[in-house]
Amino acid sequence: MNETASLRARAEIDLAALRANVRALRERAAGAQLMAVVKSDGYGHGAVPCARAAREAGATWLGTATPHEALALRAAGLDGRIMCWLWTPGGPWREAIEADIDVSVSALWSLREAVAGAAAAGRPARVQLKADTGLGRAGCQPADWPELVAEARAAERAGAIRITGLWSHLACADEPGHPSVAAQLSAFRDMVAYAEKEGVDPEVRHLANSPATLTLPETHFDLVRTGIAMYGIAPAPELGTPAELGLRPVMTLAAAVALVKDVPAGHGVSYGHHYATADETTLGLIPVGYADGIPRHASGRGPVLVGGRVRTAAGRVAMDQFVVDLGGDRPEPGAEALLFGPGDRGEPSVEDWAVAADTIGYEIVTRIGTRVPRAYVNESAGAVDGSAWAAGHMSGGTAAGPAHGTARTAPTTADPTRAEARRGE
Repeated sequence: MNETASLRARAEIDLAALRANVRALRERAAGAQLMAVVKSDGYGHGAVPCARAAREAGATWLGTATPHEALALRAAGLDGRIMCWLWTPGGPWREAIEADIDVSVSALWSLREAVAGAAAAGRPARVQLKADTGLGRAGCQPADWPELVAEARAAERAGAIRITGLWSHLACADEPGHPSVAAQLSAFRDMVAYAEKEGVDPEVRHLANSPATLTLPETHFDLVRTGIAMYGIAPAPELGTPAELGLRPVMTLAAAVALVKDVPAGHGVSYGHHYATADETTLGLIPVGYADGIPRHASGRGPVLVGGRVRTAAGRVAMDQFVVDLGGDRPEPGAEALLFGPGDRGEPSVEDWAVAADTIGYEIVTRIGTRVPRAYVNESAGAVDGSAWAAGHMSGGTAAGPAHGTARTAPTTADPTRAEARRGE
């Protein structure tokens, strides 16, 4: 058994699939630039490799939440346009400005800190003004917009900043026909028109997130921001499956079965004995748990493919492991347990785990922790796009190797209730 096969668990990241997704999203938003959002370590996939692959596929911008995420991209040698938007007072304004990062401003305090950072850096700050058109998070309210625009224009005339963008974020783009979308679109157009009347000449105006990129062309403007869709995950089930949307899941999560044993009928399994065997059976130990990002809320429901059949987590998911009832089957220790992937071998999907944990696909992938190494395949831009993890990889304790490219393991860091639970960035 080689080193790759003997790993306790691994998340394989298919960069060819990511590049294909970026190209598919660019086709959906023809005429607009595309921002590849790589916040939260690329939604758990690895920010730097995914950013590079997205650039290769034509993404002209990269986006992060925090300035530290943006600075890490620069430190890794990624050039071109990068924007970050989640600021708190006292943030690294000077460093971001020196690194030529576009910074988002939602209020006078952040504008003034950007101006001070520009003075410290000895160069103008690239500033994007964010409008709150109805989401109610970051962004400037319409009533306060004239004041923010006026002070930003004064700072621009003084040479302290350059207003490079006007933007906002949609609340319900993942719910087809939701009335808030039209209301926010109208508000955004009004706020952009006001700023432009006051002399703002932005390089980009942007509103569309992943679901809007896929379904609302009227929201595309100059730039679309694609996060979860870039990783091959549907923003919401109502919009279609990844395949129906022309996307392919990028991450495959697998573990090696650690133990197979016989137990009698009535045997309790895991903490609290919420599961007991109905008959004499075999149990398989899957050596990943909530410390690795496997949701404890999926206890008793989380699906995993072992030995050609989808099993369900038997009892509670523990910190480092969970158990499946194999029903008498006897896979060898080291056999592959596929938690989720693109479905080429019948394995569960990210959405299957989201349903099991009563959450959204975004959370499933972003919570996969640093104890699970990432293995990147199809790193070359010339790799065959959308290639799957090779059949039999880790299966039965042997490694077949990826079908295309070479794996490189690297550590990295429809009811209303359900609709609310689904919503992400």
